[in-house]
Amino acid sequence: MSDRYEQGLDVRRAVLGDAHVDRAEAAKTDLDAPFQTLITEAAWGTVWASDGISPRERSMLTLALLAALGNFEEIAMHIRATARTGASKQDVLEAFQHVAIYAGVPRANQALKIAKDTYADMEREEAGE
Repeated sequence: MSDRYEQGLDVRRAVLGDAHVDRAEAAKTDLDAPFQTLITEAAWGTVWASDGISPRERSMLTLALLAALGNFEEIAMHIRATARTGASKQDVLEAFQHVAIYAGVPRANQALKIAKDTYADMEREEAGE
């Protein structure tokens, strides 16, 4: 694999956690292996690896873009990542308030619902429930 891929895999693990990446790698097939390489190199090895903005800021941007575009299926994963990127609940709320104004209240509302559910799950997991 390329250096960009290896760097991307390291960043992906740092942001999403080993368990998530291990599950994704184990689920990889011949069909989606090229796609997994693409996102590992481009998203994680180029964009997320850049030191142009902080991981906290990148988390906020990612969550806002996912919500604004209606890509709700990845919001929970990126809410979980905030535990490693440093984006607080307040940061997430601020990002989704921007979504409400610039992309629509229904999208922000749905994103906040997912965030609330995900944070509740994380708190239960932390408490050992």
